[in-house]
Amino acid sequence: MNTRIGGIAALAVGVGYILIIPVFATVGAQPTGDGEAWLKYMSGHTAQWWVILALSVVTDVLYIPAGLGLYTVLRGINQSAMLIALTLLALFVALDLALTWPAYAALIGLSGDYASTSDAARRAALSAAADYPAALLASRLFAVYTIVTPGVGIGIIGGVMLRGIFDRATAYLGLATAVFALASLSGVAATAIAAALLTTAWMLLAGYRMVRLA
Repeated sequence: MNTRIGGIAALAVGVGYILIIPVFATVGAQPTGDGEAWLKYMSGHTAQWWVILALSVVTDVLYIPAGLGLYTVLRGINQSAMLIALTLLALFVALDLALTWPAYAALIGLSGDYASTSDAARRAALSAAADYPAALLASRLFAVYTIVTPGVGIGIIGGVMLRGIFDRATAYLGLATAVFALASLSGVAATAIAAALLTTAWMLLAGYRMVRLA
């Protein structure tokens, strides 16, 4: 993988995350209830959620060239560690694209139908259909593959960076991302937010450095 392409992809991931942040701020906290709670919540924010979904899918795809670019630069230092890290990032992308965003897309679509009808039986059927994607997004597995898996991968890359040509700030940001990603298993929302912000900063710094190296 061309290092410059990997660097540009990493920068694009960071910029994409920055663009998502203000949109997330407009939709408010996500519900923790059943499918009907999600449909009521989504019905007032469908446009914003389509934007979030589109940006998130693009950033997911860009993880692949970004990871391959980092592998190209750092494999000479510790190829085994970089292969593990790249596998974790690829696993995150695969699961996120296969599970997370189809679940959100289903809820967005169902919420539109829910808002457009007043028939009680129809609403009950739509709520029942929304229960499965709502349960998926509320599961502990969701937090593991969306936060912990990429966070640990970034942490491994940060550890390799300490012995390579990247600056220590980027390396330590990667390690800190892994720490907060693992801490998110506690259920404290602040740790997940910190992991997301650290990932954004790490992607921007790693991307900038790769472009400079190229």
